[in-house]
Amino acid sequence: MNPQALLAQTSHRVVPMSRRPWIMQQKWHDLLFAHWAVAPEQVQRVVPPELELDLFEGQAYVGVVPFWMSGIRGRCAPPFPGMRTFPELNVRTYVRYGNIPGVYFFSLDASSLPAVWGGRTFYSLPYFHARMSVQSMEEMGEKFEYSSRRLSEPPAEFIGRYWPIAGTRERGPSPLEHFLSERYCLYAVREGRVYRTYIHHTQWPLQDAEAEISVNTMAQAAGIELPLTKPLLHFARNLEVLIWWPERA
Repeated sequence: MNPQALLAQTSHRVVPMSRRPWIMQQKWHDLLFAHWAVAPEQVQRVVPPELELDLFEGQAYVGVVPFWMSGIRGRCAPPFPGMRTFPELNVRTYVRYGNIPGVYFFSLDASSLPAVWGGRTFYSLPYFHARMSVQSMEEMGEKFEYSSRRLSEPPAEFIGRYWPIAGTRERGPSPLEHFLSERYCLYAVREGRVYRTYIHHTQWPLQDAEAEISVNTMAQAAGIELPLTKPLLHFARNLEVLIWWPERA
């Protein structure tokens, strides 16, 4: 990764870059965005009242996002022990605070205990330890088989496979795709105080995708019942990401 070259690419951002120095870099791989439209009142009741739910044409959206990480290291530091490569799966929705759009996580499951500890301790994020695996099924045309079972309460599980069905978009994202993907900060609330963490990356290299999901209780564990309709599906091959310390919003 070349952080300076990455920092020079800002024209796609919807919020300004943080003026503070970034503190961590990581790479995200073989990511699936699975999004469902959900009634706003169902989502709002499990989002902290300090945050405003961000809607698209009157609908809230909940995403279940499996992927795997690599290259996790601090600024001018070697890779973090126990965090070289591991799968992660998050459940998210979209919020605003001070009119700055961002992501709110209901849960983040990871197979790395140091990542779980660090996310909870330093970022106040609801990380959970899980038994996880992701396998590339190249003999089946580049499909990815993914499984995750949480090792603590509340129980949550995901089993499925997914794959891209088209190349990377040459055109820009649709308004809905932009709403769902182009988010450059995340929010957490601790003791009634809102914390914002800025991130930076290039525009998402989205590809249309398909998926076969046999088990998915991830959102249910957060108190959200997903509709039985087919989700909106997107795939992204790789993304290089810079992350800042959380700051009081």
